[in-house]
Amino acid sequence: MRRVALLSLLALVAASAVQARDVVPAERRILPWDANIPACQDPSVLENITAAFASREDKFWTEGLRLVAYEQINPVAWRPDGLDLIPRRFCTAVAHVNDGRKRRIDYVVREDLGFAGFGWGVTWCVHGLDRHWADAPGCRMKRP
Repeated sequence: MRRVALLSLLALVAASAVQARDVVPAERRILPWDANIPACQDPSVLENITAAFASREDKFWTEGLRLVAYEQINPVAWRPDGLDLIPRRFCTAVAHVNDGRKRRIDYVVREDLGFAGFGWGVTWCVHGLDRHWADAPGCRMKRP
């Protein structure tokens, strides 16, 4: 009898521990997000990536690589972690690099990632050019 009571108590504790948390959409918080971020193919997103890539290449790698065009731009996920977290849009594309190669690029457009935390911003990873392994393995940190 005691063993059954103990097992019942453990089951009750385990069940309460895995209950879902309250989900309050980010747009309804006291300091809300508005979830108004550009689409994957938005020119301003792609220009942001192009400029940041060029800056990083010039500053750290000095190989003169540039992203010159994009194709096969596709959304991967919109808010995959839930409505109560910072709005994010995960995207992928094929980038044409000025060395003649085409490389996959994964990127995340996120609210409040802009200058000083205002507006939207984008973080990205070009496959084969993540030389400092910040998004390793294989740019995985830029995918949901």
